[in-house]
Amino acid sequence: MNKKNPAGSPAVVPRHIAIIMDGNNRWARKRLMPGVAGHKAGVDAVKAMIEVCVEDGVEVLTLFAFSSENWQRPEEEVGALMELFLGALRREVRKLGENGVRLRIIGDRSRFSRDIQQAMADAEQQTAHCSRLTLVVAANYGGQWDMAQAARSLAEDVARGERMPSSIDEQAIEQRLSTSGLPLPDLCIRTGGEKRISNFLLWQLAYAELYFSDLYWPDFKQAALRDAMHDFAGRQRRFGKTSEQIAAES
Repeated sequence: MNKKNPAGSPAVVPRHIAIIMDGNNRWARKRLMPGVAGHKAGVDAVKAMIEVCVEDGVEVLTLFAFSSENWQRPEEEVGALMELFLGALRREVRKLGENGVRLRIIGDRSRFSRDIQQAMADAEQQTAHCSRLTLVVAANYGGQWDMAQAARSLAEDVARGERMPSSIDEQAIEQRLSTSGLPLPDLCIRTGGEKRISNFLLWQLAYAELYFSDLYWPDFKQAALRDAMHDFAGRQRRFGKTSEQIAAES
């Protein structure tokens, strides 16, 4: 965890915040608008999250943008989401670079169009030099898929004779996950009132603090994120130890 003190920020800031952005459709329906309007409004909330994280010194922000299960949504909605995603990749990458934000996209890219796959690669390349914040976008991502591809990669090593099965431990698996090289999430936020993690970062969230907000994603802005961070700062993270042990170490 980082210790920062910009105005309004908590004394202790999580290194890595992961967010399940939920409630776009319900936000739109409440306003008698089409679902895609909610997704468009959600882009402003993303910008607000990046702003706070850069200002407060968060190292990594991971956003669950599109799950592997979201392909089951109506074809019209999926198509609109793909257009929005492609447009955002092309339009926002320069701003990310100007603000020192490095983009990293995780998930199975094979199902995306060639244009989207190219835009992903271009955006990552153009921001590769940035170091103020790593923005991880989970697209066509599922936690079960992530663990399966890590296991498959290790099994291929064994089949080639490059490692023994006995060498496969928690660290080996973690190094093959799509988030390899990043600190594990300290805080996971879900908006929209639901209280589940929906196949998001299943391995990585083992010891993350969970925070649930009733706000729909487009309404979750700077003040809401800082409320979540203040709540996090007030929790005692024990990682299996007792409160007395933690107190003695601090």
